[in-house]
Amino acid sequence: MRNEEADPMTDHNNTPGRFPTMSASLRAETLAVLLASDDMTGVESLFEHRKIALNTVIRALVRKYGWPIERRDFPTNTADGRAAWASVYCLPQAVIDAALAAGGRDWIDGVRAARAGRSKRSMRR
Repeated sequence: MRNEEADPMTDHNNTPGRFPTMSASLRAETLAVLLASDDMTGVESLFEHRKIALNTVIRALVRKYGWPIERRDFPTNTADGRAAWASVYCLPQAVIDAALAAGGRDWIDGVRAARAGRSKRSMRR
């Protein structure tokens, strides 16, 4: 496994971090997906036309908000046949349980409502 020894993202405890206050931000939407244990494929589309990468948002959630996000790297093949590394991000189940018990369910609902409101606005244009 790559990058496991000196990676601050793997050195954690089971305490949840702080929730981002802006519920319509990429940080909030990414954390909501991690807390809900949803598939991250839907999050990738959020980054499609932006100059920010998922790993940048994950790093902010770890360093600024204190979330103990784990990263697992694995080998994969690219569309043109080359070998590359890909990463999977997740939260330990104990952290998810503690966060949901500390008001996380309401926070996730707020993030989803903000996204739904933003989607309705873009459809009216």
